[in-house]
Amino acid sequence: MTIPRIALAALLFAGLPAALPAQQGEAEVIAVVQRLFDAMRAKDTVALRAVFHPDARLAGTGRDQQGNPVVRVNPIDGFIASIGRATAELDEQFWDPEVRLDDDLATVWTPYVFYVNGELSHCGVDAFQLARGGDGWTIVQIADSRRREGCTGAPGR
Repeated sequence: MTIPRIALAALLFAGLPAALPAQQGEAEVIAVVQRLFDAMRAKDTVALRAVFHPDARLAGTGRDQQGNPVVRVNPIDGFIASIGRATAELDEQFWDPEVRLDDDLATVWTPYVFYVNGELSHCGVDAFQLARGGDGWTIVQIADSRRREGCTGAPGR
């Protein structure tokens, strides 16, 4: 009976070393997303620029006034400038991020809520594409959905 238990334990722990680097990579990627939102709250354009690849872009989905789907794609510079000019308190929160990693490519899919001056503005899903270069992980693209209906706020808020 002792041998099968040892064999079972060996099988269970055999995959553990491989899982640890993946978990570390996931934590590094999520940390970049968190730094983005921290920089937005602080309106720190230097810190914002540091999380993005120089050629990054934003793609936002939503609806026009007639209810038709629209997609807006913008370079990152306009986004960074708009955060720096903002006079309102901005607070984007996310939870339950799903991370996919393969070598130097990562995707994060996460629900979010966006508050302006403490009031719920909109919600949706953020889809981040990140790449790891010589300076570490940077955001290459963010695509998001935006809606005002059905927003429940961040858990615990």
